[in-house]
Amino acid sequence: MKILITGGNNAKALKLLKAFPTHFVLLADYGEVPGILTENYAFTSLGALNQDSIAHILLNFCITEAVDCIIPLHQYEVEPLAKAAVLFSEYNIEVLTPPAEAISKYLRAAQSSFKNFAVFIKGECIFASGGEIFIKQEEELNGVFGYNEPSDDLKLFTI
Repeated sequence: MKILITGGNNAKALKLLKAFPTHFVLLADYGEVPGILTENYAFTSLGALNQDSIAHILLNFCITEAVDCIIPLHQYEVEPLAKAAVLFSEYNIEVLTPPAEAISKYLRAAQSSFKNFAVFIKGECIFASGGEIFIKQEEELNGVFGYNEPSDDLKLFTI
């Protein structure tokens, strides 16, 4: 499986690599990105940033690069991608965000850092950096969520 993680120039994106040890990960960002290619991951550019057409830029990129799954880390990408998730699914590309109508529940009011993160796919936790075992959640829990303690409200892991 090929996974695209946006915000590739940020350290948070690099942290996510350990959640996908058996997949190839593209760490992508807008503008200039170092050209690094390894066996398990690569850095690549998404071109110039145009926030008005984020979903279009990312869909085009995913189709061109044969991406199976996209994890948006830039906060300005989350809502447009959640709204376009059905379109992405028509191309067999999974968008890891909660549904568009639930996004506000998972966004942080202020930028803060998290000690841990967890990756959920349709409510099932596939990785938790703190080693916690999360029981199956509601199906809308889809994406990467940050937390400090397992009892915290989960918030989207964005930059």
